Amino acid sequence: MKQGFWILAVLLSHWRRHPLQLTTLMIGLISATALWSGVQALNQQARISYDRAAAVFGGARIAMLVGQQDTFPQQLFVDLRRAGWPVSPVLEGRVRIHGKTFRLLGIEPVTFPAEAGSIPAIGTSDLTSFIAPPGETLVAPETLTELTGTEGTALRTDDGALLPPLKVQAQLAPGVVIVDIGVAQSLLHLPDQLSRLSIGKTRSTHAPLEAVTGDKLRYVAPDAETDLERLTDSFHLNLSAFGLLSFLVGLFIVYSAIGLAFEQRMPMLRTLRACGASSRMLNGVLLIELLVLALAAGLIGLACGYLIAAALLPNVAASLQGLYGARLPGQLTLRPEWWAAGLAMSALGTLVAATTSLLRVVRLPVLAMAQPYAWQQAQRRWLRWQGLCAVAMLVTAVAVLTIGDSLVSGFAVLAALLLGAALTLPVLLGFVLHAGERSTRRPLVMWFWADSRQQLPGLSLALMALLLALAVNVGVGTMVESFSKTFATWLDGRLAADVYVNARDDAQARDIETRLRARPEVTAILPSGRAETEIGGWPVEVLGLADHATYRDRWPLLRSQANAWDEVKSGQAALISEQLARKLKLRLGDRLTISTPGGNWPVDIAAIYADYGNPKGQIAVNIVAFTSRFPDLPRTRFGLRVTPGKIAPLIDDMRKTFHLDESRLSDQSTLKAESTRIFNRTFAVTAALNTFTLGVAGVALLTSLLTLSNSRLPQLAPLWALGLTRRQLAGIELLKTLSVAFVTAMLALPLGLLVAWCLIAVVNVRAFGWRLPFHVFPLHLIELLGVAMLASLLAMLVPVLKLMRMPPATLIKVFADER
Repeated sequence: MKQGFWILAVLLSHWRRHPLQLTTLMIGLISATALWSGVQALNQQARISYDRAAAVFGGARIAMLVGQQDTFPQQLFVDLRRAGWPVSPVLEGRVRIHGKTFRLLGIEPVTFPAEAGSIPAIGTSDLTSFIAPPGETLVAPETLTELTGTEGTALRTDDGALLPPLKVQAQLAPGVVIVDIGVAQSLLHLPDQLSRLSIGKTRSTHAPLEAVTGDKLRYVAPDAETDLERLTDSFHLNLSAFGLLSFLVGLFIVYSAIGLAFEQRMPMLRTLRACGASSRMLNGVLLIELLVLALAAGLIGLACGYLIAAALLPNVAASLQGLYGARLPGQLTLRPEWWAAGLAMSALGTLVAATTSLLRVVRLPVLAMAQPYAWQQAQRRWLRWQGLCAVAMLVTAVAVLTIGDSLVSGFAVLAALLLGAALTLPVLLGFVLHAGERSTRRPLVMWFWADSRQQLPGLSLALMALLLALAVNVGVGTMVESFSKTFATWLDGRLAADVYVNARDDAQARDIETRLRARPEVTAILPSGRAETEIGGWPVEVLGLADHATYRDRWPLLRSQANAWDEVKSGQAALISEQLARKLKLRLGDRLTISTPGGNWPVDIAAIYADYGNPKGQIAVNIVAFTSRFPDLPRTRFGLRVTPGKIAPLIDDMRKTFHLDESRLSDQSTLKAESTRIFNRTFAVTAALNTFTLGVAGVALLTSLLTLSNSRLPQLAPLWALGLTRRQLAGIELLKTLSVAFVTAMLALPLGLLVAWCLIAVVNVRAFGWRLPFHVFPLHLIELLGVAMLASLLAMLVPVLKLMRMPPATLIKVFADER
């Protein structure tokens, strides 16, 4: 133990004499851990929110009974309870309070099953206060803050209805308001109506469902995973991929710093071995040293990761709420496993980055440690192995692309491609520099190229990090720009009507339609319908559309047969979404069978249309044919064409008359604005992670140049002695670094376009089932090239200024140390 302690003290003395290297190592570990842990904090917060939502609603984790329409009579609940079914009624809707929309949930606390969620006020001594007048309104702490009220306050909805006094329950999901079911029926103007029946556990037998309710209700089996978790898997996988990429870029800094430190400590290691330290003891102490540094940097990185996650949380929350309806709280809730995972990643990353150096130290003979070029020889040998690994990774990428068919395999293609390209970079740069050296006979120019080759091993890792960061920026930027270019056109096609209405039931729909026909500003009423079915074990929506110029002129068809809409009007053909076509490998002219209550409905595929963002497949048919095949489905949906300038007054009047909130009545412009806002905030997270990654790459280049600046003096001093000024030497060093960085950036541009193609044609298709058009944006590429060169210039600025201001005595001392 005493020997190990003194060996550790000797090894740590190196960092005291070289604080810049220690700073470099710590920056790499901190940035890698911060970006990784920040992304994981966001994902963990989302998972916690999903669990809270599932605990409140039951969701897919508890069996339930649902009706054919949005609501069904309360008498069915009474009949089932009498028949022995352990059911509990639930009514769900939306209310507006202070101009904001909240999800209202009405429950019956006496029969509310424990499996559906944990609400402390239910099933305890507080039961009376919840159901007895005036009752209670249970809300999450975030919801109470959003309502700008205090606990015990009785608020009114925007239509004048009075809510029971507010009571905070920490377990509830944000944006949810829970009241007694009787209060909910009054607030939603749905007397004696229910949305679903939650089924609790029981050992007693009960009558079959069909014998009690007929076909009025259907059974929905429980699932261990919520719909939110399934829908958001690809979103979180994308975040994790960015976090892992940032972690790897940060490890390049660590790898470079550790490699340089081992090189400079070779004489020290030789001395320790000569003094009797065994190879096993020496390497054990080296591991302890690295782990101490990793844990110290990991703690700081976790703190920085928390700040990064807090900064990105609003955009992530907006994206998840807009895309999937998931509500995230405004504050992070971090569990102990997050801290443990962050420290473990920091330690593991350090050990991985140090593995090569440790193996080289073990394998080099003791006497070779004192030879100045032993390390460089080991570097050259390793470069050959690196080239072979690069080829293997690129071959793996092609193989996985050919064989794989899952989202994970799509990301594996990207990972293998990026890693293979990064490993190839030093080989390509060496070839370019060697060609430049052979193309000239001028001594100074030849030295320029030769010295650049000698400097390449020290800069290769930083340049690899720059290559990866630029390629990912180009790839993701191209994908986002392609999506943005396609998005507006697609929205104009899908949101063809001016106003969209979804009545609560058929009676209200008939009443609304009768009143609208009497209004001259309504130029067309376009009925529509939706039905759920399965094709090939995959959930599919059947969409009924009116035969109108609104859809014929604007529906976003990707491929279609001649007279496709006429064929759809006949009821013998259908339009299908791109997701469904890819999932079932369908083409134009193929026949598809739709399962309906009246039997199978065979239709020909007349066209394939874009349906971005929908996790399900979709089939669009004529509304008349749809109604005849699904006669029992509610006819509550329709679109309106309205005279310009008359939309807002019409919507206001309908909301007041029929008590319809935003989920049941909305105009096209509002939907477009909300969709665009969600789009922009979703990719704001991606842009922020891209910026962080590029910043880490710039830091990697800066730290590499700083750590190499002192070791460059033996190469620069002879030129100074031959007559070159320090300003000229600084200019040569700047030109060399910028040249290598420029070649790296030029190689990153085609690699980035290849990454964009993988994201659009591989990852996006396997994640969502649809493919974006691929566009190249030259101005975006030029902008990123300029950013890369600017980052390289800023990274080189400090070493160049240091060289320009270096005293002549320091350069002369190089010759004084010659022996």
